[in-house]
Amino acid sequence: MEANCRISFLLHTCSSSFILIWILTGLNLAEVAGSQQGIPLSVVKLWASAFGGEIKSISAKYSGSQLLQKELWSITGPRPGTNSSSETSPPVRTSSRFKSSVACLWEEGGTPRGSPRKYGESVQTAFRKRLQAQNPGASCPEKYKEPEKSVRVEEIDGVKLVKNLAVKMEEMFQKKAEATRRLVEAAEEAHHQHDDNPDLQYEYFNAVLINEVDEEGNNVELGGDFILEPNDHFNNLSVNLSLSVVQVPTNMYNKDPDIVNGVYWSEALNKVFVENFERDPTLIWQYFGSAKGFFRQYPGVKWHPDEHGVIGFDCRNRKWYIQAATSPKDVVILVDVSGSMKGLRLTIARQTVSSILDTLGDDDFFNIIAYNQEIHYVEPCLNGTLVRADRTNKDHFREHLDKLFAKGIGLLGEALTEAFSILNDFNQTGRGSVCSQAIMLVTDGATEMYDDVFEKYNWPERKVRIFPYLIGRESAFADNLKWMACANKGYFSQISTLADVQENVMRYLHVMSRPKVIDHEHDTVWTEAYVDSALTHAYKLNDKSGPSLTTTVAMPVFSTKNETKNQGILLGVVGTDIPLQELMKLIPKHMLGIHGYVFAITNNGYILTHPDLRPLYQEGQKRRKPNYSSVDLSEVEWEDKDYILRNAMVNRRTGTFSMEVKRTVDRGRRVLKMHNDYYYTDINGTPFSVGVALSRGHGKYFFRGNVSMEAGLRDLEQPDVALADEWTYCNTEEKHEHRHLSQIQAIKLYMMGRRPHLKCDRELIQEVLFDAVVTAPLKSYWNSLALNKSENSDKGVEIVFLGTRTGLSRTKLFVPTDQLSNQDFLTAEDKEGVFNADHFPLWYKRAAEQVPGTFVYSIPFSTALENKSVVLASTAIQLLDDRKSPIVAAVGLQMKLEYFQRKFWTACRQCTALDGKCIISCDSEDINCYLIDNNGFILVTEEQSQTGLFFGEVEGAVMNKLLQMGCFKRITLYDYQALCREYAGSSDSARTLSDPFSVVKWLLTELVIFLLEFNLYSWWNVDFSVKAQRSRSKTMMVPCDTEYPAFVSERTIKETTGNIECDGCLRSFVIQQIPSTNLFMVVVDNKCDCSSIPPVTMDPIEIMYNESLKCDRLKLQKDRKKPESCHPFHPEENAMECGSASRLSSRLAAILLPLLAATISR
Repeated sequence: MEANCRISFLLHTCSSSFILIWILTGLNLAEVAGSQQGIPLSVVKLWASAFGGEIKSISAKYSGSQLLQKELWSITGPRPGTNSSSETSPPVRTSSRFKSSVACLWEEGGTPRGSPRKYGESVQTAFRKRLQAQNPGASCPEKYKEPEKSVRVEEIDGVKLVKNLAVKMEEMFQKKAEATRRLVEAAEEAHHQHDDNPDLQYEYFNAVLINEVDEEGNNVELGGDFILEPNDHFNNLSVNLSLSVVQVPTNMYNKDPDIVNGVYWSEALNKVFVENFERDPTLIWQYFGSAKGFFRQYPGVKWHPDEHGVIGFDCRNRKWYIQAATSPKDVVILVDVSGSMKGLRLTIARQTVSSILDTLGDDDFFNIIAYNQEIHYVEPCLNGTLVRADRTNKDHFREHLDKLFAKGIGLLGEALTEAFSILNDFNQTGRGSVCSQAIMLVTDGATEMYDDVFEKYNWPERKVRIFPYLIGRESAFADNLKWMACANKGYFSQISTLADVQENVMRYLHVMSRPKVIDHEHDTVWTEAYVDSALTHAYKLNDKSGPSLTTTVAMPVFSTKNETKNQGILLGVVGTDIPLQELMKLIPKHMLGIHGYVFAITNNGYILTHPDLRPLYQEGQKRRKPNYSSVDLSEVEWEDKDYILRNAMVNRRTGTFSMEVKRTVDRGRRVLKMHNDYYYTDINGTPFSVGVALSRGHGKYFFRGNVSMEAGLRDLEQPDVALADEWTYCNTEEKHEHRHLSQIQAIKLYMMGRRPHLKCDRELIQEVLFDAVVTAPLKSYWNSLALNKSENSDKGVEIVFLGTRTGLSRTKLFVPTDQLSNQDFLTAEDKEGVFNADHFPLWYKRAAEQVPGTFVYSIPFSTALENKSVVLASTAIQLLDDRKSPIVAAVGLQMKLEYFQRKFWTACRQCTALDGKCIISCDSEDINCYLIDNNGFILVTEEQSQTGLFFGEVEGAVMNKLLQMGCFKRITLYDYQALCREYAGSSDSARTLSDPFSVVKWLLTELVIFLLEFNLYSWWNVDFSVKAQRSRSKTMMVPCDTEYPAFVSERTIKETTGNIECDGCLRSFVIQQIPSTNLFMVVVDNKCDCSSIPPVTMDPIEIMYNESLKCDRLKLQKDRKKPESCHPFHPEENAMECGSASRLSSRLAAILLPLLAATISR
């Protein structure tokens, strides 16, 4: 077996005649073994060896892998008496000059000149022996004069690394917080100097109306000419860096006196916006969200309505506003479902509850109880408890709201008693927010005041606030409900129409904020990762780039006027966005190794940044996942079953952790198994913790190389050199005068001392210069290949490339750019194929996990089903011939799939028969020949449509047998961020409408009230986009958990044969590894029909939870760190400001009534 395996290695180093003689001498024994299975093993071995030798020779020759490995070893070879495997080696210096021209460095067959390599000896070992015995005075003409180089290998100190990173992040976050604090001071001073004027007339720039004209070409009111210029710092949006714009919610009047006065005094923020941006050019969006509802945003940008002509954005619904305005809270929502709530009132009640849920954040806890003559928990599973108000839980309760129906009588006393009991129990056990508490009462009336209940549970402390919402126009019971609010530090609101819901629900936030305002505590709050809808409206609908994930730092703005002190008037909230890309720029990616990464989480355990966080759902569309902002760390680091890592980080500890992990690559189709060491600590001044993951082995070691600045800059400025776009070598965004510089330009200016204020990573730059010098010979080598007309005559090899541990890359095209089969490769469109802020290229990562000297071949999945398919080949370059040696680079090439397949079929035509009559042939209909990779994907098959498919889908019977024999392993993976297709055709509302009598009855009883009370414009705005989406399609994508398999070959099995019984017929196959690759040849006979055996697929399967498990998951309360700030009540609070009934403003009603009349007349 061992001798046979050596065939593959000798084929590409010896002449063809020698190979044939060698094979024939040992042929008889192999053929006897193979013939027993029907397919001669020796023939398949010959094919595999011939193809392996040919393709390895091509790959090594064009990539220059041996040249680069030789150059590295020539400067890092161990001195006599040293041990290359030591964890930390002293500097190794060489003064040998690289004297070979390209012709001297490469000779025919890919073997360096010198003593021949011994039988079975690896290329690396042969190189090492030759380098150690090499005479520096070789006769080849001198090509390069290299300066003295030094190299030192170090083990990475993960604890030191994560602590330094935390300090950098703290500094960055602090700068953003200081900018926000300046906005707070300016806003409070501007309001203090302003006296409200109900007759104030003031023209401002409305974000929707700017640059709009009427039919006559004149600027519309609140529009006007507003200069906008594209700016790459703001994702190439057209912005105005001198002015801000104002957005007013659709259901509010643009010229309402409260709006106009607020807009007027907040104009003072424009100056501070500009000054902040000048101080810190890395700032992006700054804004002020007013308690009155308007939103001032800098820089000024035009907003675009959605496809329905609506902008439903209200800043007071945003998490940054709610978190800054109020303290964490426990809320019980009581919904009256007695018979009097039928029809439109129940519809308004549902919308009211939904709006209340919108105002709850991740630090809040809630439950919903429906009551008539009995108590009904909306989710029966959560009887007597509260759950965190995350997106998943709120959506779950919204689904149950649709199932509410009205009947019977309402017994409010029992419902209040239940609510008080829950809040009291939860507060005493410390399971909730342990801060503010409130009961939201949604009803159409109360026959008494229930003072006995309040006296028993809430007086005299009045720790639980009561917020009654009276549904409908009837005011007979308004006094009772208002008394409840006033007696319990709450606020009473009357909601007559759907148009009233949003504004009236918002009022409770201002009441909850009173203690904080009176205390004058400007708590700094930070949000989880999100994409705010404020920014999405600045992008046109067909813009595919869209906004990126951000976190927001926000602070409340208070009225500082003496006459309003005890009223605790909240003016609004200011905020500054921090793109998570800014965090990524702080990460020393070159110190993390190929598979290492940085991640950060919030105090609730939600991911702030992690390479496995997927905010977008692909499948050809940019669909935003509804719960991407509340992905828990345990859902991506799912191997941590006991939440050890998660809980330590949530509790802001500093420490280490280790575990075996499975990391998926290539869009989840491939898996890498490794052992990770985690290092974590907290980020001071924020609720965040940061962690670093390093993979054991080569991922824990780093080497430092040193060359002269002149040599490094010379080779760095070559046209074939590029640096990773998303890595920060120099911070060119901190100063406006540096923004135009490329990273290479900035490095040159910094190293030459021409820009003393330019901040750069000197350590990283030194390593980049070293890499530029060491890889420079490849440029001349590749050029010589391109100039040699006899090479690559059929243009099978299209491009060669190199990447190093510092993000440096070199490329060489062997065909014109417009003739490349895959033109996305190595471009920004190829996300997994380039150096990214959080990962190395896919071809680099896969090559690093193979045996040194092995090439990894694959077909990019993005091109597999196209006619212009290609094959990528890559191999890793080690610094030392040692398991712990850092992987310093990877080289590779892209070749045409047709060229690659032609080499395969040519190799398969060889045979051992002296008379030329082959025993078997891949051209025969009796057998099928496949070439698959180590994850089971097909690269070569006679059926072109099967290229790129998983082998188990085509040959299920064979794949099943390979799994049983241990040739391949099935690895089960989990996706807790998946979306599954759900068919929405059986809702309760649909079943209700199927009864014609119910429809007629409802229309007759409610039509008049509907026409009188219903606000058409608001109806258009309320959840319209969701309803429209549901009406267009019978299916929708919903969050789910899935389980799916990945497959990987067993490295120790090089070849095997097998038989499969299919309905009494015996089908044989042979699998043979292609030497020095990750590929396998599989030859299967066609004697039997095995279609009855099901295929082996990689399709994900949704994990279905039974009712008991669903309940347990809802009840599960993972560890969280409560916010340190809490302001539940204040003794000076004016509790008599407790509400009144609300009506539409006369101006807005005047606008909407003609619109309603016109609609009815149609």
